[in-house]
Amino acid sequence: MSTTAPEPWPWPEALDGPQAAADNHRVLFENDRVRVLETVIGPGETTPLHTHRCPTVSHVVSGSSIIRRDEHGAVLLDTSKVDPPFVMPRVLWSDFLPAHTLENTGPDDLVVIGVELKDRA
Repeated sequence: MSTTAPEPWPWPEALDGPQAAADNHRVLFENDRVRVLETVIGPGETTPLHTHRCPTVSHVVSGSSIIRRDEHGAVLLDTSKVDPPFVMPRVLWSDFLPAHTLENTGPDDLVVIGVELKDRA
């Protein structure tokens, strides 16, 4: 299984998470196989539009509810409306996400550690 986005990647490099949402994304580690990001979004805060090139395993360390919207503002995920309820902490798998914003609608910082899996071919 390939772990890189289909080529050509449909978004400009400027939409890569650590560039487009630099105030929220920090690269903790990177090599030719993985990139580990820490994402922190304060209560009521919304990230700038961004995306990620590789599928990601994310550990949601803290937070309670989020809304993910696409580049047009359409809701992709509202964790306050999922059944069963979205409980933190939790581990999530994300394939290739379209460009999106992420709004922290909860009362606490949303903190996520994401491991982006690069192609090993």
